[in-house]
Amino acid sequence: MLRSAIRAVLIGQVLAAGCRSGLNYPNPLGPRYAGAVSPVPAAPPHPDPAVIRVVTFNIAYGRHIERAIELLQAPLPQPLRSADIISLQEMDAASTARIAGVLGMSYVYYPAIVHPKTGRDFGNAILSRWPIVADAKIVLPHLARFRHTERIATAATILIGDVAVRVYSVHLGTIMDIGPGARRDQARAVLADAATFPRVVVAGDMNSHAIGKEFSAAGFLWPTEHNPSTDRLFKWDHIFLKGFAVADSAAAGVVRDNHGASDHRPVWAVAELRATTPS
Repeated sequence: MLRSAIRAVLIGQVLAAGCRSGLNYPNPLGPRYAGAVSPVPAAPPHPDPAVIRVVTFNIAYGRHIERAIELLQAPLPQPLRSADIISLQEMDAASTARIAGVLGMSYVYYPAIVHPKTGRDFGNAILSRWPIVADAKIVLPHLARFRHTERIATAATILIGDVAVRVYSVHLGTIMDIGPGARRDQARAVLADAATFPRVVVAGDMNSHAIGKEFSAAGFLWPTEHNPSTDRLFKWDHIFLKGFAVADSAAAGVVRDNHGASDHRPVWAVAELRATTPS
């Protein structure tokens, strides 16, 4: 009953705001924006390079970047301030470069569209304290019902010492854009790209909690499964891991006070690289 009411309200808001189409960027090669830390640090950012701190944050339309930076630099919780990998959604190139520059991280960013609401690029970014040695844009299936806009995943291969980790910043379609089956198709497109990589991080705004079952079925750990809500009432922002270990349920969490930076809350997880590659 509650879900039906919420769906009706959301659809009504979209219709009231108009259904202007956005400009899609269907070319898998770009636009592309990237920057590297110079010089690349010779030493690991933490005493134990096998411990990886991952954060995902949907910064709504990239509007409050300075607030987001303050949040990412706050002393607590520690996994936020000391993040090794940050997955960002609803970003543009300038905002991504700003955050990466302040935090001293390398980055890669691909926009999916020019958003009709803001007239600015709208896409996903990956920030890393480790070198980014390869990257890609994955155009996800199924256009949005009303605006016919696409969704993408940004992928990056990061070298942690001599270990390659494939990372994805994901933003799946909303409940207004597509149905559950189409959202599963989008998740499977990411899983298909990730299939050949032994160590994988998938992080972002899934616009669904149940979509985690797709990643679990593919052999991923789901440390954020039992987190509190990340977007008002919903548990939509998640992190999935393959080729890692998670110590316990305390190895993931949500930052409840987001300093007014977004309508989403940052989500974090702490993982350990496995000693051997899983079969």
